[in-house]
Amino acid sequence: MITDIHSHTWPFPSAFSAEFIRQATAARAGMEVDLTIRLEDYQTSAPPGTRAAVFGGKARLSGIWVDDQYVADYVARDPDHLVGFLSLDPTQEGWLEEMRHGHEELGLRGVKLLPMYAGFGVDDERLEPLWEYAEAHQLPVLLHTGTTFIQQAPLQFTLPRLIEPVALRHPDIRFVLAHLSHPYEGECIVTIRKHPNVYADVSALHYRPWQLYNSLMLAQEYGVWNKLLFGSDYPFTTVNESITGLRRLNDMLEGTALPRLNPQEIENLIHRDGFQILGLTSD
Repeated sequence: MITDIHSHTWPFPSAFSAEFIRQATAARAGMEVDLTIRLEDYQTSAPPGTRAAVFGGKARLSGIWVDDQYVADYVARDPDHLVGFLSLDPTQEGWLEEMRHGHEELGLRGVKLLPMYAGFGVDDERLEPLWEYAEAHQLPVLLHTGTTFIQQAPLQFTLPRLIEPVALRHPDIRFVLAHLSHPYEGECIVTIRKHPNVYADVSALHYRPWQLYNSLMLAQEYGVWNKLLFGSDYPFTTVNESITGLRRLNDMLEGTALPRLNPQEIENLIHRDGFQILGLTSD
């Protein structure tokens, strides 16, 4: 069974500012991404039985805001396969109440953060109530790390190293650094190797195959294949496309002496139970 720990839902276009939508055309080189989301489209572009963590996003600075109720309603359409995460923008008033509402009233079971998009650092001491709540209620936290197409999103807040002091203070929270923090993969790899409670996902990377090959070779050389979780980043790509892309990485090395990625480790990554690792397999 496939577990996709990185997928989205949102009402398009109402969840985004016009400027966000304009800049989103640069998300994938050579193609324009359709941000329209339909559960049926997700299901037909993934193997039968695929389970997915689903979230929207909140970041006033960048122009995205998805109410947690929308996520909860989406998940309710297929509760056997979908788990919802609430989203927070700690730069906005009322975020603590939103967190409690999303978890206690809507039944969302994880937290998705967009530090760069919203303009805050995860190492900001004002976020301590978030970490205390997540630890007390065993909520995994997935945060965007790495680059973006949005010009107003500060790169200084996207570095994987920023999670270190939080991970040390709160060893019982399971953190996921999205997108292998590209192009800061080296920093991401040493961070997840160092901290037992910090993982990374490989979502939205297969369409840059040379970069992904080098990133996974770092994981192989550092011995942290087991800290990598499968994710798609739907609708920016699909589960099936992501699986195919991972399996084809070694193909481009034909005729060279370059080292190969371990094909069994690639399969292990594809089939790893991210829900179990993040504590999402039971209520």
